Parts: sequence; structure tokens; C-alpha cells
Amino acid sequence: MGVFSKNSVVGVIGAGAMGSGIAQVAAVAGHAVVLYDTNTAALDKAKSNLEATLRKLEEKGKIHNAPEIMSRCGFATTMDAFKDCGLVIEAVIENLDVKKKLFGAVEQLVSDDCVLATNTSSLSVTSIAAACKKAGRVMGLHFFNPAPLMALVEVIPAVQTDSALISDAKELMRQWGKVPVIAKDTPGFIVNRVARPFYGEAIRIYEEGIADIATIDWALTELGGFRMGPFTLTDYIGHDVNYVVTETVFQSFFYDPRYKPSFSQKRLMEAGWLGRKTGRGFYNYAEGVAQPEPAKDNALGERIVHRVLAMLINEAVEALHMGIASAKDLELAMTKGVNYPKGLLEWCDEWGAQKCLDILDELYHEYHEDRYRASALLRRTAASGGRFLSAK
Repeated sequence: MGVFSKNSVVGVIGAGAMGSGIAQVAAVAGHAVVLYDTNTAALDKAKSNLEATLRKLEEKGKIHNAPEIMSRCGFATTMDAFKDCGLVIEAVIENLDVKKKLFGAVEQLVSDDCVLATNTSSLSVTSIAAACKKAGRVMGLHFFNPAPLMALVEVIPAVQTDSALISDAKELMRQWGKVPVIAKDTPGFIVNRVARPFYGEAIRIYEEGIADIATIDWALTELGGFRMGPFTLTDYIGHDVNYVVTETVFQSFFYDPRYKPSFSQKRLMEAGWLGRKTGRGFYNYAEGVAQPEPAKDNALGERIVHRVLAMLINEAVEALHMGIASAKDLELAMTKGVNYPKGLLEWCDEWGAQKCLDILDELYHEYHEDRYRASALLRRTAASGGRFLSAK
């Protein structure tokens, strides 16, 4: 399988939830693993959590060798432990300067053929790779939280990445039981780019007073078929995470209005109301507080679903148009990465491209904002009566 094998030692930087999860995935797949963090308390917590998780998995019959898997896991407070690694995956704070400094330091400690991967969700992999003398060994492997449960991994080659690494990394992820998709190194890659309107347009509808948060969440779950409404989901993710990704994507796309953040979410950040983790976000999670009831108006609900879904579809079509990913990978990313009820291109084919275009053009005519510009590919497909996917 090229540079990777079952004998490859996997290093993971960062003992938080994501790093620990990636370490678990690699260990269960048969690799020796080294989990590194400068924070000994975080390492101790990661170790005890991993032991408990593996025990539970064994009790449920999902694995049969918990002690053996645990024995393959090492925990280190110095990066010297990475000297025998064939792959090192970084999972630390989303800060470009921090990541670049870290990669420059790691490169000096590992072998020349060790692959370095970043788990960044929205930063430039190319910029991170530029911090290394052997930039061709650097790539993105973006897991989704929680890593042991979420199937999707975005494989992102930097401009400098050796081309042979991509197929090898994709095969490795399959061996780890994951569903890999290849994404171009552009802001947000696939999922965090295409999903932005799910949050952004829903908040826009709320800010305009068209509907309240409970009604918007109801519409998108009950009528749209999404597992969580956008306000419930952002509270679950945490506004310190979700808002920062939105802001990063907006800035990285040279302030394209399609990705413009909202003041409503920024104010929650400023108040420290980060969602479930702090007990307050768009909703109040304090004990005894009743949650607001939606206005179950089907006509209003359909308008909400159509508006948000048209924006999502347009984003997926534009990603296809710009070569960010293949149609197949775009569909896999949105169903396996954020659990959408179906792929957005399939949804567009069911609707017909003309219906989606009509919704967007109506919004553009009303607002005269570039936010609602339709993808040229959507317009062409509507004109030709074509489809994005082969008919089933």
C-alpha cells in the first residue's frame, strides 16, 4: 500500500477529544500509536477514557481484544517519541501560526519518509506544508467528531503534496473503516464549505423576523428531514467552534457574501453563551426552563426549507463547478460527514435544477445581494434540463 502499512507507527498530536479519537481509530485498526500532548492532565484523561471506551466496546462485543489494543498505545509529553512514526497526525487548535510552528518542529524529529497530516477543518494545508523543508510529505486528513463514530475523512492534498500519497492515504483510511473523499485545498474543503448556508441562511431568516428559532428548527427537521435543526446543531457544536469556522471561511474566500457571519451568533460568542457546554446559546438549557414551541405552519415551513435547501444545493453545485470534489465525493461528504438525509446533488435532481434556480433568482431579485447568485453550472443545467447524477 505504498508508504503505509499495518506496521506503521502512528503519532497523534493533541490529547483532546479529536486527537484521542483518532488515536483510538488507528489503534483499533492495528497500529502502534503514540499520543502526544504537553499537558500531562490531558494525557492522563485521554488514557483513562480510552481504557474505559475499549472496555465498553468489548462488553458490547464490538471488539474482542481491548487489553491488546491498549497495549499498542503510548502516551508521551515529548515529541522525541515520534522518531519511529510512519504517519503523524496533528489535531490541535485551529490557528495557522501554531500549526506551522508545530510542523516545522515535528519535521526535525521524524524520519525522511514519515508523512505529516493536519486535521484542520478550514485552514490552508498548503500554507501549513510550506513550514516544512519536505513539503511533499504534508497533507490534510480531516476527521469528524467523534472520530471513532463518524465515517467520513476528507483527504486534502496541498499544492506541494506528492501525488502518490493521495491514493495511499485513501486506502489507509478505508483500512481504518472510514469513508475517504478527496477535496481540493480551498477554505472549508467540502463539508465546512457546503454546509455553511444551513447555519447562515437559517440565522438570516431568524434575524429578519420571518420565523423564530424553534419554528426554523421544526421546519428543517420535520419537513426537511434533517436530523437536527440549525440552532439546535450550532448549540450542540458550540458557537466557539461553529462561528470561528464561518468567520475563517468568510475571510479565506476574500469576504464573499455567501459566507458572511451573523451578528446574532457573534453576540452569543461575546456573551460567553456557547451552547450546551455553557448552558445557554440560541436556547436556554438551564434546569426547569421550558423550550419554545414552534409555530407549526406548513406553508411557512416549506418556504424556510426551500430557501435553506436552495442555498445548500447551490453551494454543492458551485463546489462541483470549481472542481473542489467529484459529484460522488460531494454526495458522500454530506451524507457521511453531516448526516444529511440525502446528497444535495441528488436532491437537486429530484427537484429539478430549474426549481432551485427559480428560488435563488427570486431571492436575488428581492435582495440584490451577491449572496444569492446562482452557480453558472446550476443555470446551465436548468437550461439544458440536465441532471448532476446518473438516473437510478
